[in-house]
Amino acid sequence: MGRKLRYGMVGGGPDAFIGDAHRKALNLDGQAAITAGCFSRTPEKNYEMGEQLGIDPERCYENAFVMAEKEGAREDGIDFVVVVTPNQSHFSICKAFLEAGIHVSCDKPLAVTADQARELKQLAEEKGLLFLVTYTYMGHVTAKHAREIIKAGEIGEIRTVMAEYPQGWLAFEGQWGGKQGSWRCDPAQSGNVNCLGDLGTHVENAVAVMTGLKVKRVLAKMDVVVPGRVLDDNDVVLVEYDNGATGVYWTSQVAIGHDNSLRVRIYGSKGTIQWFQENPEVITIIREDGRIQEVHRGHSFIAPKAASYGRLPSGYTEGWLEAMANLYASFIKCIRAKADDTFTEDMIDYPTAADGLDGLNFVEACLKSSGQGNVWVDVK
Repeated sequence: MGRKLRYGMVGGGPDAFIGDAHRKALNLDGQAAITAGCFSRTPEKNYEMGEQLGIDPERCYENAFVMAEKEGAREDGIDFVVVVTPNQSHFSICKAFLEAGIHVSCDKPLAVTADQARELKQLAEEKGLLFLVTYTYMGHVTAKHAREIIKAGEIGEIRTVMAEYPQGWLAFEGQWGGKQGSWRCDPAQSGNVNCLGDLGTHVENAVAVMTGLKVKRVLAKMDVVVPGRVLDDNDVVLVEYDNGATGVYWTSQVAIGHDNSLRVRIYGSKGTIQWFQENPEVITIIREDGRIQEVHRGHSFIAPKAASYGRLPSGYTEGWLEAMANLYASFIKCIRAKADDTFTEDMIDYPTAADGLDGLNFVEACLKSSGQGNVWVDVK
């Protein structure tokens, strides 16, 4: 499989942000080319996007299900699909492509219920297909470095975690953030959650990836702050992990002054790690003797496995698109290995459907906790 891979996209029309970001990230390494798509439910926008991308009109499909069937039957069909539609359609679209024998990349959250996520995970396993869930921030070299040094025991046993993801873009009454905000605040398109599904799943995944800990139970307070909304826009969650450690998660879309302020602080028996995604070139390590080390991406101190994803020398900043491209680099490497019959599970270095299921289990436990008056609830 020495050729460039072929991929298709569902969603990501002319006025869409995230689809364009996926295409740009995939272009960074030149390992895959977009050759098919269903970009919009509006035919004019669908074909306009296909024309812009230079796609054969015969492979610009009227809907995702026709696309899955046709591409799955082609000898030169797509190797994987990228699903970047609103949450409520993830399940049916991903299922159609899995049933057609096509590897899947899906934006988070994976689905709107844990049962849907579980079914997709099981189907992918039964079909022997790969499934990427794009928790993009975990593609950063520094996030991967945090994982490696925690795994090596450098900060000892984890005692507590503080993690937050505040934004301010939906803080104002009567302002819904345009198309992106409107569908996130709409239960028909987003499911039963807004902020916790959009941001809280990132927090859950970031902590899980870095620490290796699983959430055992939660106590959540999910608030609707802005008048006129029906879904949460500010959440606070107390967490207990499987090793007995505790954590506090805060997610918000009404925190004026914040853009994408995902921040994780991990406190161990021998030290502390601090990581801030808006400054992803740096990770801060505080040792038990009080030494504070500011480690920069691109230097030899970075763990070799994490450093292998670096694209530029130190001082030439890498960011969010590179992080997404790093997830795709591992995904594409695994697809090639599948085709060559050299694939092993330890090659996977990207969030999978299992991680997507963990995120939905977390969300559903928080909904139950908040709905019952802020009580402790076990996470499945």
